[in-house]
Amino acid sequence: MKAAIDALEKAKWDSRDATQIFAITCKAQVHEIGPLSRRGRRPGVRKWVGPLMVLLALLPSVAPAQQNSSKSGTSSKELMALNGNSSKEVQNRVTGDPSYVIGPTDVLDISVWKEPEVSRTVPVRPDGRISLPLLSDVQAAGLTPTQLAAHITESLKKFMPGPQVTVIVATINSQRIYILGEVTRAGAYPLLPGMTVLQGLSSAGGFTQYANIKNIYLLRQENGQQAKYAFNYKDVTTGKKPEQNVVLKAGDTIIVP
Repeated sequence: MKAAIDALEKAKWDSRDATQIFAITCKAQVHEIGPLSRRGRRPGVRKWVGPLMVLLALLPSVAPAQQNSSKSGTSSKELMALNGNSSKEVQNRVTGDPSYVIGPTDVLDISVWKEPEVSRTVPVRPDGRISLPLLSDVQAAGLTPTQLAAHITESLKKFMPGPQVTVIVATINSQRIYILGEVTRAGAYPLLPGMTVLQGLSSAGGFTQYANIKNIYLLRQENGQQAKYAFNYKDVTTGKKPEQNVVLKAGDTIIVP
């Protein structure tokens, strides 16, 4: 009996399973207690053999089930962590792209070497300009970070010798696409250079069970009017209609009905 109880403790069963097995064990012990027969044997010995065999048979089956449950929980946590890391990676790829064009509402980190009074983290106003000490308003929208750094460097030469300026896009707010409908995570996403409809959909974490993946469509503003482009997920992924996998532009909206 001691060996069986030790096995229970090592398996670390939950309270419900442990209670049921403990009841069987106690029942077996009660049957074991009794007066000795004439031959020197206890009459209850045979009665607890059956329950004990059931107990031993359950040991290998319950432990793997608990292990599978534990692995399932771990996989869910890993998936959540992976999604979080993926979002950070997208942000890093966009902010580190030298060809990225700055737009209104972006946040810029402007650093002037050995000049902390001039260095600033500033938002791009809706008019496309930023405000900096000594320079007042500077046009930022429509320029790449490298172009803006060169422009600020040239302007600061009037006030200091040999300024060294670095411009980093700290937060992307202007270049975004929107994914709505039957997707796991609907919302706004940063637009990566060269991102296609298929790549954009991957940012939303996949489809729900109700998604009509054959009738997805893209909405885009062109010449003051709204244009609609069809996208059949199955056809594109099987190579039948690659022309539907167009390159996305800022402000595009993907609808998954």
